[in-house]
Amino acid sequence: MHIPENYLSPSTCGVMGAVMIPVWYESIKKVKAQMKERKETVPLLGIASSLCFLVMMFNLPVPGGTTAHAVGAVLISLLLGPWAACLAVTITLILQAVLFGDGGILALGANCFNMAFIMPFVGYGVFQLCRRVFKKHGDTIGAAIGGYVGVCAAALCAAIELGIQPLLFKDAAGAPMYNPYPLSISIPAMLGAHVLVIGFVEAIFTVGVYKFILKVSPNLVYVNEMQHQEPKEKRGKMGILYAALVVIALMTPLGLLATGDAWGEWDVSTLVSELSKSHLPAHAPSGMVHGFSFEALMSDYSIKGLPPVVGYILCAMIAILLFIIIYKVAFQHHKNGQGE
Repeated sequence: MHIPENYLSPSTCGVMGAVMIPVWYESIKKVKAQMKERKETVPLLGIASSLCFLVMMFNLPVPGGTTAHAVGAVLISLLLGPWAACLAVTITLILQAVLFGDGGILALGANCFNMAFIMPFVGYGVFQLCRRVFKKHGDTIGAAIGGYVGVCAAALCAAIELGIQPLLFKDAAGAPMYNPYPLSISIPAMLGAHVLVIGFVEAIFTVGVYKFILKVSPNLVYVNEMQHQEPKEKRGKMGILYAALVVIALMTPLGLLATGDAWGEWDVSTLVSELSKSHLPAHAPSGMVHGFSFEALMSDYSIKGLPPVVGYILCAMIAILLFIIIYKVAFQHHKNGQGE
């Protein structure tokens, strides 16, 4: 679901970035306020971003010979609230784009809109609705349906952003300058994979991890706290959560078993070879050929000189450490100010 570089026009990227600026501002403001009530917020943000990052490393085969992955944004909204989830997923997407080349730098606003804004808020809303409707089993049903609907909503948004490109941006000859697939192809391709496969994976993942954290550290769950259901013990079992992250990081090479790229995430040469399969002109769009270029340090989650499996695990471990450091440094001043 990560939109790569040059699949969207610079103007589209600018608009999506502008849309996200007030959302990011509100997210930071809400998280700072939340920190005053929940001292666990900062370490939980690090855990949340790490979990989001790790789950996106598990690529799965989907119909059409491509791959896709779960995101975890709805789960984070249940653990930290939707505004904190927006911030956590945004930091994840920034690190993925800058350090690992997963998602475009210019497309960051669009990717954040889809996965850090639409997905957690839609999923959280569905969860709360299910809680009211189903009462006794509302949490489980809400987490499952919220995860499913949230990831499908994000995929639909990405498909629309990609699909409008050939309508809006053409060269002098009338050929698409950026993503060449129209809405009639982008929506079925993106939404179909998520409706048929990834939605169910997201639902299972959301319910499973949500239930696990409810069991080992229920007072850390945001939706419980909002309902005043937190238990007497005030100290969450952070050690168990960190250990779980390490275990998941060691399992990430399983994501290498799925071959092929995600739909719409090909490089230009692969894109050209794919176009003929959809009966579209097989030539590289000019805006993509002459667009922005950026080479990430550990592109495709690999480290030069190391076997893919080792590189994949090290990338996962590096990301976890970076998330912990980023949040600690970013909110240290705010934390110190509270203690004065």
